[in-house]
Order: sequence, then C-alpha cells, then structure tokens
Amino acid sequence: MRIGLYPGTFDPLTMGHLDIIRRAAFLVDKLVVGVAVNNSKSPMFSLQERVKMINEEIKILEAEFGIQIVTHPFENLLIECAKDVKANIIIRGLRAVSDFEYEFQMVGMNRVLSSEIETVFLMADNSFQSIASKLVKEIARLGGDTKKFVPNSVYKRLKKIKK
Repeated sequence: MRIGLYPGTFDPLTMGHLDIIRRAAFLVDKLVVGVAVNNSKSPMFSLQERVKMINEEIKILEAEFGIQIVTHPFENLLIECAKDVKANIIIRGLRAVSDFEYEFQMVGMNRVLSSEIETVFLMADNSFQSIASKLVKEIARLGGDTKKFVPNSVYKRLKKIKK
C-alpha cells in the first residue's frame, strides 16, 4: 500500500495546498496530511483550528477520489512523522525554484535518516504559484480580500480575524 505524507503548517490552508492534496491523491492509496507544530512561524490559527479546517476540506476530496485522506498533527522530525504514519512517500509542493534549494537539502538529510522513504515533488499549478500562507496572513491582517487564495471555510475564518 502506498501511503503518502504531505506535511506543512497549513496556516492557513490555501488553494495551493488543496491543489497539491488533490494531485497527490492520484499517486497514493492513502494520504496523510501532516499538520506541523511550528511556533517559530507565528501561527495565526491554533493547531486544532488548522486540523479542523483541513478536515472540512478533505472530506470532500475523499469522496471525490475514493481514497482515505486523514490529518496527523506532529511536532517531531518529518522523517519520524513519516515512520509514525507508515508513509513510504513524502510529498512536497514547490512553487518556485527558490523552494527547491531548501527542499533539496531536506531530502538529502531525510535519505540519510531513512533510505526507505522516498520524496516526491509536485510543482504548484500555474494559477497557485504565487500563493503563500505567509502572504495570505499578511493580506488578512491588513484587511485585504483573501477569497481567491483560500477555500471558503478558511475565508470565513480569516474574515472573523480581521474584525
């Protein structure tokens, strides 16, 4: 069974993240969305809120693709999280060439830690390449419209934060 792990902080979940989840669903028999605890990124939403937002969206995708898609919060090493969920594939989304440099280093380190787990890169769809959670948060904090960048359930939450 091919179990994929798509990790990230998802703060907030964006249309770009959903694009990668949707496309990863074609590659695996089960997809785990690993929701990272990363306090150094100054999260806008709590871990529980991020998991809830993702769960709302993946219910729709599970039905669409006929595979199991689950969330798994984690705050240990990515490779240890992959082992915890029995993933044999780590899925990483790339928006630009600059993302690749960091990801390339991470793959090398992860291969040393566990050579049984492969990393697969998925390039973001052209229409989502400019979307970054960091920028979405900034737009929301400054009262801008984030509707084009996030799913509706996330948009509603972001609107509440602005007020």
